[in-house]
Amino acid sequence: MRALLPRPSSDVDLVEAYATPPAIPSGRPFVRCNMVAALDGAITVNGRSGGLGGPGDRLVFQVLRAVADVVLVGAGTARAEHYGPVRLDDAAREQRLARRQSPVPPIAVVTGSGALDWSAPFFTDAEARPIVITTREGEAEVQRGASGLAEVVVAGDVRVDMAVALEALGAGGHRNVLLEGGPGLNADVIRSGLLDELCLTVSPHLVGGDGPRVLAGPALDPPLHLALVHVLEEDGLLFLRLAVEKGG
Repeated sequence: MRALLPRPSSDVDLVEAYATPPAIPSGRPFVRCNMVAALDGAITVNGRSGGLGGPGDRLVFQVLRAVADVVLVGAGTARAEHYGPVRLDDAAREQRLARRQSPVPPIAVVTGSGALDWSAPFFTDAEARPIVITTREGEAEVQRGASGLAEVVVAGDVRVDMAVALEALGAGGHRNVLLEGGPGLNADVIRSGLLDELCLTVSPHLVGGDGPRVLAGPALDPPLHLALVHVLEEDGLLFLRLAVEKGG
């Protein structure tokens, strides 16, 4: 993988390239979103994102997980992408331990209804116990299934309040959150003013159709402006790291 901006290089240390700040001024967790999109904005092919990526995209995906304290995902995306527990190699584990992180990050799944498959490997094979973020309305359903399998966080009454959810994750020691979608959850985080970075893989494909994009829902008014941090490239895929300009 090579760097194109801000300084061209043929030898990129991805862990260094995606290093995150130890804290942000507000005191809440740092929130970074990772997505892949085609040239026409599509984020899936036949309902899944894998058809847009490649080896480089999978490597960046693993590195971003390896530097995160917790992975945050919507229940619909976890089902569509067949999520399992995070798996990291020995080198990534050693680096995490040197940074005083847990060997692997847990996954926090957001669900309003609490309708989850508690027998799935996502729960039963997890090395780091998952976190289920739900509402007071869905709490009873979640608590029935989560016993011994997951930590439960209640954030909001009938709709998950992402500000409350992220405050709870921060209180649990998770200062660096990796958001992996889907579009509805991304929009909730962004509309709440909680996003700090977007890592976007631009895939050299045209997909067409009327499938989902990075964000769901109505247009942002005004549009959110992001500043380019770096651009990497491999096999025609562009890896953009962009920072949200606060107060802009």
